[in-house]
Amino acid sequence: MMRIPLLLAALVLQPPPGQSEFVPVNELPAADKLPAAPFLIAAYAFVWIAVMFYLWTIWRRLNKVEADIDALARKTPHR
Repeated sequence: MMRIPLLLAALVLQPPPGQSEFVPVNELPAADKLPAAPFLIAAYAFVWIAVMFYLWTIWRRLNKVEADIDALARKTPHR
């Protein structure tokens, strides 16, 4: 009894049949071609923007710490 549902599930979950032979990229239809250059440029731009944002936040936090140290130095008497 349990074999029938398992068999049906196995048949339904089968992956689609693969490509039977090699097809060069220049022979693919235009809809199947995926240009990599725009994605590569977008990825590099995203990484550079993220790095610049991270460095900017570190710079701001460092300025706040320096301001706190200066304020503390003004409050404490010099020995």
